[in-house]
Amino acid sequence: MKVVAPGKVLLFGAYSVLEGTRALVIAVDRYAVADTEHLAPSASREVRAAIGDEPAPTLDLRALHEGTSGGQKLGLGSSAAALVATLGARAAERGRDLADPRVRRALFLDAKRAHADAQGGGSGVDVAASTYGGALFYAMDPDALGADESALGMESAALPAGLAFEVFWSGRSARTSELVAQAMKLKEADGATFERAIDAIGDCVTASHAACARGDLAGFVAAGRANARALADLGRAADAPIVPPAFAELAGLAEREGGAFYPSGAGGGDVGVWLGGGAPSREFLERAGASGMVSLGLGIDRAGVRMRED
Repeated sequence: MKVVAPGKVLLFGAYSVLEGTRALVIAVDRYAVADTEHLAPSASREVRAAIGDEPAPTLDLRALHEGTSGGQKLGLGSSAAALVATLGARAAERGRDLADPRVRRALFLDAKRAHADAQGGGSGVDVAASTYGGALFYAMDPDALGADESALGMESAALPAGLAFEVFWSGRSARTSELVAQAMKLKEADGATFERAIDAIGDCVTASHAACARGDLAGFVAAGRANARALADLGRAADAPIVPPAFAELAGLAEREGGAFYPSGAGGGDVGVWLGGGAPSREFLERAGASGMVSLGLGIDRAGVRMRED
């Protein structure tokens, strides 16, 4: 049997989610596929952290990489999607219903723990997207959403009607761990500056949450523009390339067009997100193309981990 788990794009809350704020993540229609009919000759550290030395199903990650599964990561949370697909396939093989909320809860908790163990930490936001799908406000601490532990710190989000989002890949991968490490150095060296930067990113999450609640498209896009500036400010303070020059140039162009453009997640120059009331202009697309960026043509996955219907 085959089980799929979607990748993700983080819209709001990069860095600040690690400091206790919520984040807004969307699951996207690129998938890790686990196949229990064949055993993998090796497994990732995340999968090994979850299942130990037990046999692992094979994984097809081509949709989350450029070229073959051994090619460059697209920055869509492939390690989390691979882990969730693997655990989902093992659960389905044992006769578990992946749509059962109790099964999903157990799968999420197991995957979150293993992912954090293998990577030395992390918020679990990408694991949440791969497990549940859709658009989610997520927090490491359920209290940040005013929810009890049983809610797992998640809240489904209704994005404003008319929102256009487009995801671009720059043609190169970024190492999230290195960028986060640079931010943590700033936290140690200048806690006040770090806290101001994190507060600014957290304010953008709060604004996006309020805009979703009101169905306020203009307010949501404005939060995106503020997020672009907040990420750039953190990068300058931490001396980290969170917003590379090409992304900064496109952010300025997007703002002049009434849209927003900024790196997804920790940044570093792999994936960028356009938000607006319509598609980006021809000038924006031409400038993006001149910088080596290509649109990935992504949509939102609403279902999360599930059996694949062949």
